[in-house]
Amino acid sequence: MFSEKILKIASEAEVALAPIFKKIEEISFKNTERVLDAYKEFRVSEAMLTGTTGYGYDDLGRDTLDQIYARVFGAESAFVRHSIVNGTQALTIGLFGLLRPGDIMLSVTNRPYDTLCEVVGIDGANGDGSLADFGVGYEQVDFTPDRKIDFDGIAKKLSELGSKVKVVFIQRSKGYLDRPTLTVDEIGEICSFVHARSDAYVVVDNCYGEFTEDKEPTAVGADMIIGSLIKNPGGGIAESGGYIAGTKRAVELASYRLTSVGTGCEVGATLGQNRSLFKGFFLAPHIVSQALKTAHFSAYMLEKLGFDAYPKYNEMRSDIIQTIKFGYPEGLIKFCQGIQSASPVDSYVTPMPWAMPGYQDEVIMAAGAFTQGSSIEISCDGPIREPYIAFMQGGLTYESGKLAVMSAVSKITEEN
Repeated sequence: MFSEKILKIASEAEVALAPIFKKIEEISFKNTERVLDAYKEFRVSEAMLTGTTGYGYDDLGRDTLDQIYARVFGAESAFVRHSIVNGTQALTIGLFGLLRPGDIMLSVTNRPYDTLCEVVGIDGANGDGSLADFGVGYEQVDFTPDRKIDFDGIAKKLSELGSKVKVVFIQRSKGYLDRPTLTVDEIGEICSFVHARSDAYVVVDNCYGEFTEDKEPTAVGADMIIGSLIKNPGGGIAESGGYIAGTKRAVELASYRLTSVGTGCEVGATLGQNRSLFKGFFLAPHIVSQALKTAHFSAYMLEKLGFDAYPKYNEMRSDIIQTIKFGYPEGLIKFCQGIQSASPVDSYVTPMPWAMPGYQDEVIMAAGAFTQGSSIEISCDGPIREPYIAFMQGGLTYESGKLAVMSAVSKITEEN
């Protein structure tokens, strides 16, 4: 199936990566232990795995899972809901919960991810109900030329804007930007820096980062972290949903946007979804370790073939995303098509760029997943714009991720 050259590099990769794989397994063990301890502490039982209907009052499983997320993530409070449709909606709930007319949201990691730009109304009020339409302002601080957090720029903005800054926003992962992912310690440094100069909430888009390290941003000072269940914390089992965790007040305000003021987290039927959410969260540390191994393996393969992969194969990671810079559109397209061809679902489909809702450029997306749009399953996507970067993530098992990478590498090397 694969050429001798590809098989040889793959074999070399696993020898070179053995020490890194060991570190990943150690992190997975610590995170699994923390999850298991929480399940034991809150006495998870069969009765919690069923669902409620209607208003969802007294849903023991829902309320217990909220407590488990808070405990595992080092937060005061949390809520987890299968009804949140994606990470962007979860972020929308959090931001609309905290921000009021006249407030300012300050992003300190450049522009947010493409789909969130419309929610914020970065290009101005457009009448669609963005934060800008409700009188919420937006400011940003870009990275320094060497792609580091600009602490001087943050201090200047906080000084100039004062108490109007209600939310300081951090995007942990790179999104569709060519920049480093932030470690939890780096996020903690930002939190301390901001809290020493402002009463603003520090909000972290935590998508793609959960369980890649042995702690989360809420454990180092973030007031709110937000993520999607069809990424890391769903463990490949949850079929939809999102979560918000953080301080008690921040989560309470977000819960009033989730449902309504006064009811918050007290309502919301789970409709039989509790079992998959509990099971997915329990499996998540291990599944994330499989995705991390896949990312390291892909970086090794691509570097050896002369491609520009980031992070490098021997660099530890704080998210599950691997980027490959092709510099030309055909390379990006062929690589995504190679990933699709080795997917368990729709392997026969050939993905092509298209005008995907919420994005400024055409996007190609390989996503042969059991759950539509799941990023913890092996997938690869990217906007059709210079420098034509593929963003690969996921892998429910290392073995299947390895096969997908080898397939994609074969596709582009044959093309070359």
